[in-house]
Amino acid sequence: MVKTVLISGGAGFLGSHLCKRFCAEGFRVIALDDLSSGSIQNLTSLQNDPLFAFIESDITKPIDIPADIILNFACPASPPRYQSDPIKTFKTSIFGTYNLLELARNYNSLFLQASTSEIYGSPLQHPQTESYWGNVNPIGIRSCYDEGKRAAETLCHDYLWKKNVKTKIIRIFNTYGPYMDMYDGRVVSNFIVQALQQKPLHMYGDGKSTRSFCYVDDLIEGIFKFTVDPSSHSGPVNLGNPDEITLKKLAEEIIKLTETTSQIIHQDRPSDDPQRRCPDISLAKKLLNWYPGTSLQEGLLKTIQYFSSLLSNKNHDHGIQEQR
Repeated sequence: MVKTVLISGGAGFLGSHLCKRFCAEGFRVIALDDLSSGSIQNLTSLQNDPLFAFIESDITKPIDIPADIILNFACPASPPRYQSDPIKTFKTSIFGTYNLLELARNYNSLFLQASTSEIYGSPLQHPQTESYWGNVNPIGIRSCYDEGKRAAETLCHDYLWKKNVKTKIIRIFNTYGPYMDMYDGRVVSNFIVQALQQKPLHMYGDGKSTRSFCYVDDLIEGIFKFTVDPSSHSGPVNLGNPDEITLKKLAEEIIKLTETTSQIIHQDRPSDDPQRRCPDISLAKKLLNWYPGTSLQEGLLKTIQYFSSLLSNKNHDHGIQEQR
């Protein structure tokens, strides 16, 4: 019997990749999205797939859609997007997760929550393990997202503990690749688009801050493996690339790969911006036999090709905002 997967945020960067992966694996997929940050264009390749359906809806409102598996990816993930309406961001994480957990309880569905490395805040532990409680500012400019995701994890745990809903939690570290929104304010898309347009690369801070960048195909493989994993492990599980790199080196690599003459311009770091971010993925390797296999250079070249194609077909004239 074909299983049905409901993917909230299905028109977003990661959600659209998951829709394609689950359809390719023979699942019936229902993408749910209010299109506030996702794009229906991300799902064009699935429009004639008999296994696929799209529903425009906001998860902060109760829904009734039968599904065997529910993946919750509905929340803007870049600082400019989630800070533009922080109350809605928080409501999406709290009310939206609650509504989908109730749906999972009603239909005895497996529920997977997309959490984030942001729950570690500005970490004092490096690399970050799943047992680390984090260092989060509860009233800062990023708090609507950080604390919303932390509370959503609590809901998932309590539904598992008190209502016997089978829940799983993944903590996603910085991810990049095709179908990113080039103007959503993430550092990889910012740098690549600026370089391709022969504009200066805007570096927030001195460039010594680090991130660990995972190519999207590797991340999707890890998510899929954990979703179908038959063990009773509920997570959280870190998914990301443990190869740490400074933002300065990232900018220099993108300048080299795009063969641009762009210069780097330094600006003030945003409030509560983490100095370091790097996952410990020992659990993912042990539980899922998962490790990201795409090198940064290979992934950046694929992403550069994607953005170059978009820019050659469209006339974009938007501002580049805060990095993530």
